[in-house]
Amino acid sequence: MIALLVVACEVAFWVLLAAGLALRYVARKPKLGAAVLLCEPLLEVVLLVVTAIDLKSGAEPDWKHGLAAVYIGFTVGLGHHTIKKVDAWVAHRWFGGPPPVKPPKYGRARAVHEWRTAARWILAAAVALGLLQAAIWYVGPGGDISTLQSWQQKMGLVIGINLIIAGGYTLFPKQAPKDADADAVGREPADRL
Repeated sequence: MIALLVVACEVAFWVLLAAGLALRYVARKPKLGAAVLLCEPLLEVVLLVVTAIDLKSGAEPDWKHGLAAVYIGFTVGLGHHTIKKVDAWVAHRWFGGPPPVKPPKYGRARAVHEWRTAARWILAAAVALGLLQAAIWYVGPGGDISTLQSWQQKMGLVIGINLIIAGGYTLFPKQAPKDADADAVGREPADRL
């Protein structure tokens, strides 16, 4: 049941996103569209509550419970950014908005972009780690927590990979070609996290 609920939450995420953007741009009701988009976190609350009830009812923790924690973590870390990116793309593609800001390609600007990206992924993994640890404590020492611990190891790997990628762009920045203009090098606005 938990795995189906994770899938349902993912589908509902995209349905709510489409509905919110349709209300915002097609129906010209931006406040109502924003209200629909603000319902997105309720999906994670439902998933968290159902997972906790399932564990409390005596279910053995398995990969599905870990997946639920990871899904919630990744929605917390990456959901807002995803919504902003899709919103900018829809506004540009169909409603005459400015083109979405492309990530910079070179130098310090690219390194900063990669650290922002890494921060989002690390936040997602940290939230998942916290939820997995809470589930381990919730189950207690008598339960089989090996699958939850294996999810924790995977989240540690996600953090490590993102640190390596961002660190690589910092230590070995790609230099812009000499004939590139400032627009080709690109800059990402400072408020984008």
